[in-house]
Amino acid sequence: MRYENVLLRGAADIGPGSTVNNVDLGNGVKIAKRCSIFGSAQHILHIGENSYIGMNTLINGFNAPVTIGKNVSIAQNVNIMSDSGPNVSAALQQIYPIQAHPVSIGDDCWIGASAIIMPGVKLGNFCVVAAQSFVTGSFEDYSVIGGTPARLLKKLDANKLIQDVQHD
Repeated sequence: MRYENVLLRGAADIGPGSTVNNVDLGNGVKIAKRCSIFGSAQHILHIGENSYIGMNTLINGFNAPVTIGKNVSIAQNVNIMSDSGPNVSAALQQIYPIQAHPVSIGDDCWIGASAIIMPGVKLGNFCVVAAQSFVTGSFEDYSVIGGTPARLLKKLDANKLIQDVQHD
């Protein structure tokens, strides 16, 4: 396990076999085993407080910023990438240039198992991504999305959600 250029804003739990580099971790972040989470010196990856990253998850913020809000639940085997393309084939890059764009996941989101979040995606607060979804577009607050490619399935009732939280 290698940890490098990690800013810890309190306490965090990092499972065995996980690597975490060039990241800013909020207090209470939990990272399960066998995760690879990295930014770069130019693009520090941010994970907000009390967020959870499930096992075998890859979060790549090397070529563009990745920001994950607070209280975010990311299930196992999720892939979040800020860049994608045929990185070793100059010939294919002429047809399919490498895409590098920021990724932003708002507060209180839930990303289901084996979802893939592509470069340039922005998810608002309280978004839910169904398991095995392929997310190529951005979605507003309170969106429930799913599919390949992901589409809006429904909107959460913001008033009911806030009311339920206040009664807990």
